[in-house]
Amino acid sequence: MDRVALRGLKARGHHGVFPKEREEGQTFIVDLALGLDTRPAAADDDLAKTVHYGIVAEEVVAVVEGEPVDLIETLAERIAQACLKHDGVQEVEVCVHKPDAPITVPFDDVTVTITRSRV
Repeated sequence: MDRVALRGLKARGHHGVFPKEREEGQTFIVDLALGLDTRPAAADDDLAKTVHYGIVAEEVVAVVEGEPVDLIETLAERIAQACLKHDGVQEVEVCVHKPDAPITVPFDDVTVTITRSRV
């Protein structure tokens, strides 16, 4: 399976279990790897036979900016389901970064990574 990857998609969301997270929001970063067969698109040089990653990026940002959820696990699942709605996408790996998570000790990042497929 071929991969189309988008790295570092940034959007502001209001996800989290604490009231401050819901009220003030924070930046979330999303990395995606979409699994699909790119051979038909390459053979015909035809965008319609692959996934339009610009549209996927816009949809992912809309999910992050959309309805708040408590857990980034839930956010990752919603993003994965949005990606799998594209006909050619057979599998998706989603990594959601929450670099401003409310943790009381020094840290670089918090991430949740999931893989989902049509099967």
